[in-house]
Amino acid sequence: MIKLYDKYFSPFIQASEIDGIVSQMAAKIHADFKDETPVFIAVLNGAFMFTSDFLKKYPGECEVSFIKLASYEGTSSAGKVKQLLGLNQDLEGRSVIVLEDIIDTGNTLEEIAGIFSEQKLKQLKIATLFFKPEVYNKQVPIDYIGREIPNKFIVGYGLDYDGLGRNLPEVYQLKEKKMINLVLFGKPGAGKGTQANFLKEKYNLIHISTGDVFRYNMKNNTELGVLAKSYIDKGDLVPDEVTINMLREEVEKNEDASGFIFDGFPRTTAQAEALDDLLRLKGMELNATIALEARDEILIDRLLERGKVSGRSDDQDEEKIRNRFEEYNEKTAPLIAYYKGKEKFYSVDGIGSIEEITSRLSTVIDDI
Repeated sequence: MIKLYDKYFSPFIQASEIDGIVSQMAAKIHADFKDETPVFIAVLNGAFMFTSDFLKKYPGECEVSFIKLASYEGTSSAGKVKQLLGLNQDLEGRSVIVLEDIIDTGNTLEEIAGIFSEQKLKQLKIATLFFKPEVYNKQVPIDYIGREIPNKFIVGYGLDYDGLGRNLPEVYQLKEKKMINLVLFGKPGAGKGTQANFLKEKYNLIHISTGDVFRYNMKNNTELGVLAKSYIDKGDLVPDEVTINMLREEVEKNEDASGFIFDGFPRTTAQAEALDDLLRLKGMELNATIALEARDEILIDRLLERGKVSGRSDDQDEEKIRNRFEEYNEKTAPLIAYYKGKEKFYSVDGIGSIEEITSRLSTVIDDI
């Protein structure tokens, strides 16, 4: 896999396969034009590698010229040809074969056909190395097709992503991640941390715990950590903007991840909206919020037992535990309503063995 700017691309068509395709195209076109000297018109910039290899393999006499049309921005067709650097030679009475690296919607091809319709050619033929039939929406016939491909963005062998990748000898396809992004809810003692560890291993997810993120930033005196500490030292709440910026940095550190488990965030509806915005800017979305449910009395017993080992004072006092439950209920209720409104809230029974609970969570995730 390769990375160009902010995007990842995985291998799609090997150089040896491309070489075979080009050889077949050269042989087929020569069979149709062996009794004359055709003019090959290469469309720059993308077709330069294809044209170079094609001409080496073409066994007959031929001429070649180049035109340049710009019709792409980023990874999507702009739908409009923006400039044309044109032909200078007289093509009247000649057979012309246009060599394209790729044809998708056909916007560029239609423009080329319009240009040549005003010239008195003997015939015009279109040859393209790659063709996306799913999105082709023009009436111009395509006479020679090297290979049909799905409607996926590709780079390499002359094709680029904002200028990069043209020099690659093989073709790569934009990696479209099937990501799983989760928020895990649960009262203290519900086993949220334990399950997060199992889920991140099973689904190759990154576990982002707000508490861990805060501690890391403050311990390492990062700019955000110093800012957060300034609020905490004054007894103020850390603004949502600071927290979401910390989470953004964690997401950006792991852009090749298969997804994320967010633990301890969001805690309010405003934070939930901020998380949605963050993921949207990264081309992702939250797939589900899952709450581990258990009766208070069972969780209290768990925490009191845990307190004997952990030494945590808030796990050794039943009144403090109940206060934490009340705080959870107050903060989580609006979030449950928010995510239910988006049909992204799931409740899972948190009572049973670790393996049983993991199985229930996995069933929910696999269904999603």
